[in-house]
Amino acid sequence: MPNENPQQPDAKPITPLGESDDVVDLNLDEPLEGDLQSVADEVASEYPTLMVPEMELSDLPQHSGGANGNADLESALTEAELQMEDLLRRESELMDQHRRLAADFNNFRNRAQRDISLAVEQTERKILLEILPVLDNFDRGLGASYQDVDSFRSGVELIRKQFLEALRRLNVEQLPLQVGDPFDALHAEALATFTDPSLPDGAVASIYEQGFNLKGQLLRAARVVVNRL
Repeated sequence: MPNENPQQPDAKPITPLGESDDVVDLNLDEPLEGDLQSVADEVASEYPTLMVPEMELSDLPQHSGGANGNADLESALTEAELQMEDLLRRESELMDQHRRLAADFNNFRNRAQRDISLAVEQTERKILLEILPVLDNFDRGLGASYQDVDSFRSGVELIRKQFLEALRRLNVEQLPLQVGDPFDALHAEALATFTDPSLPDGAVASIYEQGFNLKGQLLRAARVVVNRL
């Protein structure tokens, strides 16, 4: 059976330290000539150096996949191509969906704008149709002849009542504020102060402009004069 670990021709076998004929006497009783480094170098030079054989690149084990490796590579490439085609298909579907959603949103926005414009026009039309009869009664009152001031005043009061009724149909109601009521800063604005001994301090002395609510919310605050004693 051939030797599995051949030695190089020029290499010498390493002799164990215990079996060598050349024994170095390291008796420290005698004085050493020179330094320790030179002594160590001299001792090391007397022993042969182990020669390690060089290995060629061709001696390394070569891994080759062969036909199986090519088949695996082709399979991975085919799978990658299929995944790429699937991603491109999904991208195209998402782009189509995005375009459809954008078109639907534009149509919804245009339709909403038209609906809002139509609602505003209908509301304006409703308001005008409620107010125009009041204007008609004013024209009739100006064209009529009155026997006295009281008759004229009664006609104006009827027109005012008609106008308030029209506002009520539009969900606008007058604030229930009268002279003598306590001043409420949440629903009224104080224009000035006045001293009237017949009224309590802080009460409404006179009403300059009436306040109104729209659907239960304050539309316009009343403007009043407050009594100060």
